[in-house]
Amino acid sequence: VFDEQHPGVTRLDPELLAALRAAATDAARDGIEFVVTSGWRSPAYQQQLLTEAIAEYGSEAEAARWVATPETSAHVSGDAVDIGPAAAFAWLSGYGAAYGLCQTYGNELWHYELRPDAVEHGCPAMYADPTEDPRMQ
Repeated sequence: VFDEQHPGVTRLDPELLAALRAAATDAARDGIEFVVTSGWRSPAYQQQLLTEAIAEYGSEAEAARWVATPETSAHVSGDAVDIGPAAAFAWLSGYGAAYGLCQTYGNELWHYELRPDAVEHGCPAMYADPTEDPRMQ
């Protein structure tokens, strides 16, 4: 989270990164360490992930439950971050809204996006998976 050299971290949206770092600092007081398992992604890398998911799941439709296209991925735009280990995303599920960090998809416990309104109103309802997200259409 505090890596100043890795593009997966440094190319995140600045507001998302600031919220993530604030949450990580507070989580560390509870003995929880945040690790960015995937942050910003290049379009080529996103396409590679999608191609691999299609091969793994057997169809584009099934792969879409897990991997977005380069054109629709919030990772490519720097607006999403995957956090690990499990203790970190568990901590975020309880406290993330206070930082505007919200889990977006029910099937991806590790995937968080910035929702600034969540600080006052709580996180919006999650989509079951990316196929329900209108941004992915």
